[in-house]
Amino acid sequence: MPAEPQDAETTKPQRVVLGVAGGIAAYKAAELCRALIQRGFAVQVVMTAAAEEFIRPLTFAALTGRKVITGLFSSSSSEDTLSSAVEHIGVAQENDLLVVAPATADLLARFAHGLADDFLSTMYLAFTGPVVLAPAMNTNMWLHAATQANLEVLRARRHRIVEPEDGFLACGMVGPGRLADPEVIADAVAAELNRRRDLEGEVVLITAGPTQEPLDPVRFLSNRSSGKMGYALAAAAAERGARVILVSGPVQLPAPRNVKVVPVRTANEMRTEVFENLDSATIVIKAAAVADFHLANVPHQKIKKTAARLSLELDPTPDILAELGRNKRDFLLIGFAAETENLEGEAKRKLETKNCDMIVGNLVGGDDVGFESDQNEVALALRTGEFLKLPRASKRELADEILDHALNLRQGLSSKAHGR
Repeated sequence: MPAEPQDAETTKPQRVVLGVAGGIAAYKAAELCRALIQRGFAVQVVMTAAAEEFIRPLTFAALTGRKVITGLFSSSSSEDTLSSAVEHIGVAQENDLLVVAPATADLLARFAHGLADDFLSTMYLAFTGPVVLAPAMNTNMWLHAATQANLEVLRARRHRIVEPEDGFLACGMVGPGRLADPEVIADAVAAELNRRRDLEGEVVLITAGPTQEPLDPVRFLSNRSSGKMGYALAAAAAERGARVILVSGPVQLPAPRNVKVVPVRTANEMRTEVFENLDSATIVIKAAAVADFHLANVPHQKIKKTAARLSLELDPTPDILAELGRNKRDFLLIGFAAETENLEGEAKRKLETKNCDMIVGNLVGGDDVGFESDQNEVALALRTGEFLKLPRASKRELADEILDHALNLRQGLSSKAHGR
């Protein structure tokens, strides 16, 4: 979708760095530059030395009305050289988004491995905003295991990859590798910038990780949850402008930036903190894998190992999601369902019995997705009656997908409530 119109007197245009790498598709970067300007963005073009072999800087200077950056040390005087030596830091700090089109196989590899031998790759390491990459290359290069591994690294950094198209390539081959249409890339840039603050004003309460239910002073019941999905949701919500409260069981993960983390251990502790922070919440996401049972009377001494069989009587832990559903007010309630079979049926059943607006379900038990993995493959059961299967992706990418659907769901429910 196009960027929101800018009021020239009150709002500065969003600033985009357009990186151009050396590939035959570099000429299409001029079309992308024009499309970005038409959407109201201020564009700063940075070209690699190889890109200059395909298209001249003058083309971009004419389109943008500003100097095109082509190297780390492009000035002749000592004073200007000193200024240009730190220019990559200034450009990184002044701009809102970095888009690279075409992103060649070499460029992807350098970004993935942190190599900084020119202005674009050095500026990339100093850039903290969203990154959009539009690869273009020969089909075999695109499908090569090294390129695919580099893409996984970049996706894990939450960079948006605009997949290349299938078609006739300059090398004569037919297949994936052709640069995506410039309008598609421009739309991806606009969407990435527009959604960055679409949760402003929201208070998102998230639970994550496992709980640990003591059996004695040294043992506990727990599960395999790593907390990665809940932490990814917290990071995504905070980046999109929400105030985020993360009630977390014991995990080995760093706290997401700009997120208030409330550490807990047991299901009862998690319940207490959830309800103490509930009043201000507008979206509640129960991603934690809460232990289902606990020992009511925990012995004060370690249980000794003997040859005799040990029997323990376990009581159910509080069903926090069900209690939230019973006490639901005007907040959006999202639960998770980890199942080993009949995912659609169980997710829909949980949606109704727990009075949720959305259930995020996934099949567990495999080694390559779920729990400890950085990847996941989930399906969404929505209050609207829809059941949507999302393709496998990193948990960070799925976090944004889940939040997108949550906002769409809220808008739909709000419109319905107002009789629209």
